[in-house]
Amino acid sequence: MRYRVTCLTPVLVGDGNRLSPIDYMVWKDQVNVLDQRRIFRLLAKGPRLDGYLSQLKKADKLDFASWGGFAQNFADRRIPFEHSSAAASWTKVAGDALFIPTFASGASGPYLPATSVKGALRTGMMFANTRPGMLPGVMQRLQGPKPPRRAGDDVEEQALGKAGADRMRAIGVGDSAPVAKDSFKVYQLRVSTLQAKGSDAYSLGWKQTSFAEMAPPGTVFEGTWREPVFLKVPEVRKALRWPERADRAAIFTAANEHSAQLLEIHKLYAAWTGLDALGASVGELAAQRSAAQASGNACLLSLGWGGGLMSKSAWPDARNEDLRSVLKSFSFYSRPLTTGLPFPKTRRIVFMGDKPAALPGWVLLEVM
Repeated sequence: MRYRVTCLTPVLVGDGNRLSPIDYMVWKDQVNVLDQRRIFRLLAKGPRLDGYLSQLKKADKLDFASWGGFAQNFADRRIPFEHSSAAASWTKVAGDALFIPTFASGASGPYLPATSVKGALRTGMMFANTRPGMLPGVMQRLQGPKPPRRAGDDVEEQALGKAGADRMRAIGVGDSAPVAKDSFKVYQLRVSTLQAKGSDAYSLGWKQTSFAEMAPPGTVFEGTWREPVFLKVPEVRKALRWPERADRAAIFTAANEHSAQLLEIHKLYAAWTGLDALGASVGELAAQRSAAQASGNACLLSLGWGGGLMSKSAWPDARNEDLRSVLKSFSFYSRPLTTGLPFPKTRRIVFMGDKPAALPGWVLLEVM
């Protein structure tokens, strides 16, 4: 069997690599990734190498007036901006914000790592199998004399089973086949934030612009999907203490339920901020989720970079008091939770056509 992942909004599943502002130049509404080895070999033949190395050492980004010819003749890749306005915005942004995270790529080209798909499915299964007493148990362990480094491990085992009996063993996902490098675009993103404006009213604020190489909506990744036959044998399932419904259908149902709650929270956020285009995008995703659930063989997932804390949490709704108690025990979260604003108050928004338009990372997963 095979799976197909179709991008519904711009998607970035990275491998930790980024293009620094001295790795590329912007020319003709494109990010021209420089082939530095070829450039070094060329400059080593004359007196300009020292000047180029000096600029690489000191500059936030390369001076196009001096070195623009390299963008024209020594580009290893040319990645177009999603819209010409993104290239114009790029010129106004400080150098430390111009590092561009890139899509995961191997020797054969860009691909979708299997871990991103299975991780999103696992989060959905955790969401569907949580019980009311789990978070108080986590809080109790955190308040003990020796708080565990991974306080959530016990909760995960309760929900999905221990390593040998983990219910996610019912499926196997392989890395996708490589896709063409010219499938990708550079998108402009900004982080939106809520600001208090009277009682139960909020205004919209914006943080600094950033850029990322992303797979545009409509991009398709395909890979191998396995469902081990021996795990369907009743005796084996009984030995593993699996419930009757620990299969692809149960996993997809859980993922769709998790996505439904995420989209409800995002819909509320779009209403608070007055971002109508974002609200329309969330509405379209909700309709696609309903269609996927009705088909019985597909699900909507939020995966990769930019989805924020909620997309990686089995408890996406931070209004849960037990969850808030757990988060307050960590200094990183305690201060935002005391502001009285909804948590989290920020979203990473993808700009399309020079307008805030979508949330990153939403895909449709189908098994064929």
